[in-house]
Amino acid sequence: QVQLVESGGGLVQAGGSLRLSCAPSRRTFTTYRMAWFRQAPGKEREFVAGASWSGENTYYADSVKGRFTISRDNAKNTMYLKMNSLKREDTAVFYCAAGSSYYHTTAPALYDYWGQGTQVTVSS
Repeated sequence: QVQLVESGGGLVQAGGSLRLSCAPSRRTFTTYRMAWFRQAPGKEREFVAGASWSGENTYYADSVKGRFTISRDNAKNTMYLKMNSLKREDTAVFYCAAGSSYYHTTAPALYDYWGQGTQVTVSS
């Protein structure tokens, strides 16, 4: 079964930075739309950032715009999420996802492949 594998989560103080990475365990996702979602305890999974297959077009949730940057390196078959100026409310499990949808979408149901998630905890 195809898997996406996230890494880079951890504990960081408010105002700090982290970089998450996502790579598939098998096959390539260079023609897939990729995205990051997050889910905090007791809350629904929410869209954080997305990128078109080329990485040329990127999209962000308002809550992270200006602080987070999504990028992908198709030569390495890897996607990244650089998170700066982290806040306590960013604490969540972060998931990467890949989908074949032609158009940008923030709906989790329209992404076909998911990683197992990586915990990001921001302390005050």
